[in-house]
Amino acid sequence: MSQPRWTVVVPVKRLTEAKSRLRGGLPGVPHEELALALAADTLRAVLACPAVAEVLVVTDDPRVARATRAAGARTLADVPEAGLNGAFRHGAAQTPARWVAGLTADLPALRPDELAAALLATQRGPEGVRRFVADTPGTGTVLLAAPPGVDLDPRFGVGSAVAHEASGALPLTGDWPSLRRDVDTAEDLAAAARLGVGPRTAALLAAARPAPVTG
Repeated sequence: MSQPRWTVVVPVKRLTEAKSRLRGGLPGVPHEELALALAADTLRAVLACPAVAEVLVVTDDPRVARATRAAGARTLADVPEAGLNGAFRHGAAQTPARWVAGLTADLPALRPDELAAALLATQRGPEGVRRFVADTPGTGTVLLAAPPGVDLDPRFGVGSAVAHEASGALPLTGDWPSLRRDVDTAEDLAAAARLGVGPRTAALLAAARPAPVTG
């Protein structure tokens, strides 16, 4: 089966609202800069993936939009008040005749070859079936993929792995640590750093002040 064929949809919230659980996770680093770095490094890896033909970033944040266009991806204005799943649906609707994947924007350690392997595994799976990749803990979802003509039907949010499987999507179980390592907390960020993060996140990690010692 030939590649590239995929459109990857990556929603990014306004930076003031993004990654709220991570706020303060890097002392001395503005939260918006960290949220932008996570998204930029995710986007960098997706654009370098040989299985990807197009990346569509759904956002209403002007800084994210500028960074997206500079990287060579396409932007799409978000639907007001539609939420994360609405953003995924909005992006997926732009390319109904192509294989489409929804990817979270907090994967700073993502390796292009791991993303390519997951997308290829989807293409080799049962016809007409959505597939998903759970995050490292196994409860959330980092990737949801659908073949042409099949609704992406995203169920991202708390417990999304169970929700996606209950909706008929099948789990992908490859050994893809960088794809599964999303970042919601400071502990997640440290785990991503051990895998090796992209340049923008790495620069912020290097610039961060040491956390104060207490007790």
